[in-house]
Amino acid sequence: MSRFSGVDFLELDPLLTEEERLVRDTVRTFVDDRVMPIIEECHREARFPLELVSEMGALNLFGATIDEYGLPGLSNVAYGLTMQELERCDSGIRSFVSVQSALVMYPIYAFGSQEQKDRWIPALGSGKAIGCFGLTEPDFGSNPGGMLTTARRDGDGWVLNGSKQWITNGTLADIAVVWAQTDEGVRGFLVEKGTPGFTSSDQHGKFSLRASVTSELGFQDCRIPADAILPKTTGLKNALMCLNQARYGIAWGALGSAMETYTTALDYAKQRIQFGGQPIACHQLVQEKLVWMVSEITKGQLLVLQMGRLKDADRLRHYQISLGKRNNVWVARECAKLAREILGANGIVDDYPVIRHMLNIESVYTYEGTHDIHGLVIGEHITGIPAYNPPERTVKAPRKVLEDAR
Repeated sequence: MSRFSGVDFLELDPLLTEEERLVRDTVRTFVDDRVMPIIEECHREARFPLELVSEMGALNLFGATIDEYGLPGLSNVAYGLTMQELERCDSGIRSFVSVQSALVMYPIYAFGSQEQKDRWIPALGSGKAIGCFGLTEPDFGSNPGGMLTTARRDGDGWVLNGSKQWITNGTLADIAVVWAQTDEGVRGFLVEKGTPGFTSSDQHGKFSLRASVTSELGFQDCRIPADAILPKTTGLKNALMCLNQARYGIAWGALGSAMETYTTALDYAKQRIQFGGQPIACHQLVQEKLVWMVSEITKGQLLVLQMGRLKDADRLRHYQISLGKRNNVWVARECAKLAREILGANGIVDDYPVIRHMLNIESVYTYEGTHDIHGLVIGEHITGIPAYNPPERTVKAPRKVLEDAR
């Protein structure tokens, strides 16, 4: 297997710092040497490669932007490049690291007590513990505010009731960050594996993210101690802050998927001989597909690089993250489709990575905010009008809209 040399049509590497390039290249080597050789087997067997978790921890892939507890405190661009290289291999591998970092370590670090941080951040950062994030429910995905899971005070603790669905790492997790309705609004809780009344089961029959564990969590009169609450959580906005961390990483990760399908299609087109002994890369139709792919990847690289610089300056806004997630996952989805067309019948067999990426990106296109919902987030920002509500509910147009209409 040839080593990946990157996709850099516009000579963007000089815009990265030396540390950022070093981080990217280190993760790239790990992916090429340790993950690529087994990922098709994991996909076929529908298993996550747990044997690699300790190595990921040793490479500081978990919680890499945290600068305490021996973690490296990397820039958000370096973190994004890590997500890119991991998803270049498989969306399920990136999902594992993304959940561990953005959806478990981040809320504990940002909203947890000192005792919670001291206990869980080192364990999660080293990979000695695995976490999951319980927000989505069977009946509430795009509208998390409609959640039915409840937590009520009872004596010296809390009692949880409800269920969560489509939870990455659910049955692997030692600790679950669970969001529930309380008398004080939505709050976050830490629920440990083995707590009576807490169950988890895997989702079977998946044709997407097969190298990732997807689960359902159940809470039936699940009693947790008073100090299980994340004390600094004050509402649903805290859960959405976690999602923004994850969506930022997805915007980078999707480019990794797009790069893999593009380079696979490019190499195949230059080697596949048809019609008079010429490679199919000499045909205009094939070149047009390849040009579209590299053009959109390049634009996506510029988008996430600026997002990363804004995030490092604490200026990145949620609607900008929506733009990145929405655009780059769409690009990855289209690149997978075009690569499959170029490969023909070989595009549907796992001798090549295209069909696996094509299947995986369907999940990424939907989770952490669907393509359409992110469009509404952006639409609300640019118009000032939220469009999430049912048609019968009227929304007063901003004054400028009315003036422009006259």
